[in-house]
Amino acid sequence: MTEDEARARTRFMVIQIVRLTGLGLFLFGLLAIAGRVELPVAAGYVLAVVGMAEMLVVPLILSRKWKSPKP
Repeated sequence: MTEDEARARTRFMVIQIVRLTGLGLFLFGLLAIAGRVELPVAAGYVLAVVGMAEMLVVPLILSRKWKSPKP
């Protein structure tokens, strides 16, 4: 495996981990909204919104930042 392939694999894994942690945060926020977790409902809404942003927006930002330059 070349250095470029290793870098691409690492970046791919980072993006996937960010998506999964965003999903976890979103689901935790939904649990707080439903009253299954001892957090205020307002905190649940904040966690859900932040989790959704982390799941949908942050991977786009990372992929644009790490995009390979055109030859």
